[in-house]
Amino acid sequence: MLLPAVAMDRLGTESAFEVLARAQTLQAQGRDVINLGIGQPDFPTPGHIVEAAVKALRDGHHGYTPANGIPPLREAVARDMAHHRGVTVDPDDVVVVPGGKVTMAFAIQMFGEPGAEILYPDPGFPIYRSMIAFTGAMPVPVRLYEANGFSFDADEVLGQITPRTRLLIVNSPANPTGGVVPKDELDKLVRGLAEHPHVAVLSDEIYARMVYDNVPHASLTTYPELQDRLILLDGWSKTYAMTGWRIGWGVWPKAMAPLATRLAINVNSCVNAATQWAAIAALEGPQDEVDAMVHAFDDRRLRILELLNALPGVRCARPGGAFYAFPNIEGTGLTARQAQDRWLADASVAVIAGTSFGDLGEGFVRFSYAASLERIEEAVARIALWLEAQP
Repeated sequence: MLLPAVAMDRLGTESAFEVLARAQTLQAQGRDVINLGIGQPDFPTPGHIVEAAVKALRDGHHGYTPANGIPPLREAVARDMAHHRGVTVDPDDVVVVPGGKVTMAFAIQMFGEPGAEILYPDPGFPIYRSMIAFTGAMPVPVRLYEANGFSFDADEVLGQITPRTRLLIVNSPANPTGGVVPKDELDKLVRGLAEHPHVAVLSDEIYARMVYDNVPHASLTTYPELQDRLILLDGWSKTYAMTGWRIGWGVWPKAMAPLATRLAINVNSCVNAATQWAAIAALEGPQDEVDAMVHAFDDRRLRILELLNALPGVRCARPGGAFYAFPNIEGTGLTARQAQDRWLADASVAVIAGTSFGDLGEGFVRFSYAASLERIEEAVARIALWLEAQP
């Protein structure tokens, strides 16, 4: 009998893909399923990016590249960091990887081991907890508060740090809540971290370009006092509708960039060459399609917020970023999993149970508004009819 390593039993998964598979099965049976579960822009990759990849292939970019990414791309990332975050980055500290999850996994593997503790947001992206447990470290949830727009309380976070804490994960704008941590809360967190120099920070800012209500994105990269222990996670998937291209970047402290590159050599060798040239075109080409996409998400955000708050037994905090709404459904009498399963089976609407994002997600479900206004309106109307029909 084959016996995989015990650590495999600690490795979780991402429920959005499980719900997607169930929705696709129903669609194959002829059902009109509205999928508001998957976190993927419903826009095509801009044409100039596609053409850059085609040109790269025609120009013969078919071989291995440096494990940390081709120099022109790392230089383009550094320029993008200066433009959008106002910070100076050495291209040698940029490591290009096949998707945002890889930076996340590398950071957690670098600091996670038995006896260590890693703090992560709850409700939060499920792979945080999964990878922490896989390394043998202790996952320590950081509570996000609905009443505060799903931000954390910095004093509470600082109070959770122990001598065993090795890494703190911050995600803003956030998946699954759409929450944005206010700058004053980040200021307080950074001030407190001065007392804990043994703690590294992973700042997941994959949704940085998707912030609404005229509130500028507050990035942890702008705090010089974190420079020697901050890992930035960003990429192209969400901003440029490039989820299937599988490319992301990390900006690492100078002492850690060679370690991340060593992990890349061991795990994935490099990112495919043509995608890297496409990524340069994304960063340095026209941004009008990105702006139009974010504007459309903002319109959808406001509409779904209005519709969800009109449902009986439902309330929804105003999401400040990303493309997710995370309504509280406790007033319906349903658990998160019941809402997910019954709305898909009975109303043909796919959403994700809040418990897929942590124990503190009970009583919530995640809606992705990366769908047309018409489909969003139809989905919520179906749920409204379903709720009205319940005894």
